[in-house]
Amino acid sequence: MASSIVAQLHESLIHLKSQQQYRCLPSLEHQGRYVVSQGKTLLNIASNDYLGLGGDTELQTEFLEQIQQLPVVKRPKMSATSSRLLTGNDIQLEALEEELQNWYQSAIEKQSLTDSKSVLVLNSGYHANLGILPALTTLPVKTLILADKLVHASIIDGMRLSQSKLVTYRRYRHNDYEHLAKFIEQADETVERIIIVTESIFSMDGDRADLQQLVQLKAADSRIELYVDEAHAIGVLGDTGLGLAEETQTLADIDYLVGTFGKAFASVGAYILCDDIVKQWLINTMRPLIFSTALPPINHAWTRFILAKMPNLIDQRAHLAQISVKLSQAIAQRHHTSPITQHIRYDSPIIPYILGDNGRAIAKAQQLQAAGFYALPIRPPTVPANTARIRLVMNAKLTNEDCEQLIEQL
Repeated sequence: MASSIVAQLHESLIHLKSQQQYRCLPSLEHQGRYVVSQGKTLLNIASNDYLGLGGDTELQTEFLEQIQQLPVVKRPKMSATSSRLLTGNDIQLEALEEELQNWYQSAIEKQSLTDSKSVLVLNSGYHANLGILPALTTLPVKTLILADKLVHASIIDGMRLSQSKLVTYRRYRHNDYEHLAKFIEQADETVERIIIVTESIFSMDGDRADLQQLVQLKAADSRIELYVDEAHAIGVLGDTGLGLAEETQTLADIDYLVGTFGKAFASVGAYILCDDIVKQWLINTMRPLIFSTALPPINHAWTRFILAKMPNLIDQRAHLAQISVKLSQAIAQRHHTSPITQHIRYDSPIIPYILGDNGRAIAKAQQLQAAGFYALPIRPPTVPANTARIRLVMNAKLTNEDCEQLIEQL
């Protein structure tokens, strides 16, 4: 690399430091509910392990014992060694897709619906969002993509890769459905297809999309398709953990539902629930699927192990909701005087503690770490300018006492 390029990179890094936006990889050791950072044991309130399954050693032991009981030749491989279209497809992966499909179909039938959908497992949520929209928009159809302003970076990248002469995208103000409706009304008559894209639980603000209202918008215009990323809702919301779509009874109305295993499932990977024809199209055209080595079968076996338990983790979801509301109320009461703050709705386990300034967010994170909590500052470009924050994340292994001690520090 030319020395002039290295010098420019170095100057740019110095600028990031001056803006307090410089990042570095933390060195961590995980011990159940805790992480060890710089020799200090801290309670983890920064991860997406919403149900606390990632550090559950009893679960891990149970899983490994099950694997050990299998004949050696039937134990899941430690690597897929190639893409799914070559030799990377595996009985563990196919079984996972079938079990996920049955999980969803059971919920759809409870809602007295007859729609049937298929599941395609992918390597990650980023792979999913990066590849689905470009694959869906390869047809010679004039398409308008309308996305919530605060959708995840992976969705934004997927939209950028979808741009062509026939595809355009616009972003409506966060959860502003009047703004979205105006975009729909303004759509040229030649637009044959409109794809509305949203998260169900937004990763940085922890608030919810109004899926029922989006479904109503869809019902009013036959061109509309609905794409919902449930990454932060799967395992957390719904009677059986199927997310906000299950809770709001909108499962059959969502054309493309994306879920992930790297959060509440404490595993790795992602999936899309969609029409079977769409699934076959993605298998044939989705580049991150076609050109990536599949995840190791041992990972899919672990995901299946967790999936079998997920519908029954009702108490964990209830406790998670209770401590999340408790923390949200405490923050609201300290910043507002309105009595409305006494009746806070449970949105999600993600509670943003917004400080605005990057320096303030960094200082607050350091204060919390000094008090025994592993909290991290979230700064632009991850969040909009002047909204730097501590992203407080509850998980089902935290106790009420843990929550009270955290509130004291805030």
